[in-house]
Amino acid sequence: MAAPHDEAAAWSEEAARRVWAGAVPLQVHLHDADVTALPPPPAFLTLGPRIGYLPLLIPVIKAHFSNALPPGVDTVWFEYKGLPLKWYVPIGALFDLLCADPERPWNLIVHFRGYPSEILSPCEGEDSVKWSYMNSLKEATFIITGNSKSVMNMSHADQVALWESVMKGNLDGYKSISTRLKIGPFEDDGLVRTASAERKRQQNSDEPESPGSSKPCRVPVRLYVRNVQEDLEYIEDAVPVSDWEGVSYINRPFEIRKVEGRSYITLEHALQTLLPEFFSSKAASRADGSHPAGALDSAADSSDATNSSRSSKEAEQALASPREVGAAKKTKVKLIQMLKL
Repeated sequence: MAAPHDEAAAWSEEAARRVWAGAVPLQVHLHDADVTALPPPPAFLTLGPRIGYLPLLIPVIKAHFSNALPPGVDTVWFEYKGLPLKWYVPIGALFDLLCADPERPWNLIVHFRGYPSEILSPCEGEDSVKWSYMNSLKEATFIITGNSKSVMNMSHADQVALWESVMKGNLDGYKSISTRLKIGPFEDDGLVRTASAERKRQQNSDEPESPGSSKPCRVPVRLYVRNVQEDLEYIEDAVPVSDWEGVSYINRPFEIRKVEGRSYITLEHALQTLLPEFFSSKAASRADGSHPAGALDSAADSSDATNSSRSSKEAEQALASPREVGAAKKTKVKLIQMLKL
């Protein structure tokens, strides 16, 4: 019989592999205004990795439609039911947010002209996606360790290997690089690594104390909250999202304070702590001394602050506005989709 530690580690490994292997079937149609050939080209069918990004699919999509495209400079963007899709949001998160009644395949429209710069920030293809991903990694590292030096000091070769593993969905390649950053807030068995446990581990290994090791464990969390104003029996009956005002983008680190020992943290407890305004009772959110976390810390070093200010244009708001909080008090949580980023 497997030991609890080994069983938990095996489940954790299996969960990670399922997340990395997840994909959304896509059926991509060329927008009518971009069609210059008759008959119009057929739709393009592909699998979009749930942890991947739409701009990374552009090379194969463009090759499929190349004979029908008008001359000029391409400014590629994607649309779903009239809504321009934000390129920095993972495909899986977009699908879960916008398809309350899931389409299979998910029908998207691709444009090669007329980029909606008033809605979407500029995207220069893979380079923009890579910059956005690495910036998010630095922010997450800062939340966990107190600084982002481990990411900023990565060698060029490691940066390339890490990014290629993300693009190719190569979990083993990703783990071989990311584990050297030592930013994970969890032990191999899925338990939270507390400050005392971290200090004991360092003493046994003669490693210097890492920044932030004396602080409570903080887990970086990014939330996409879709506000559905109708009182619906089935979430599938919700009106499609017509603009991004209906989706709140929230960064709130989940702070774990344990009086003694370690325990597993449930998704329900984390959400009650992070979004108390969406739950009828706030008592559970403070069951073990945890406190609702505030906005993402802005005390990073100057380079992080610069990157954060640039990415804030993409983030809309770090916290929900008073209008959203007021609406949340009248709202029930209907559906929760989780995507490990």
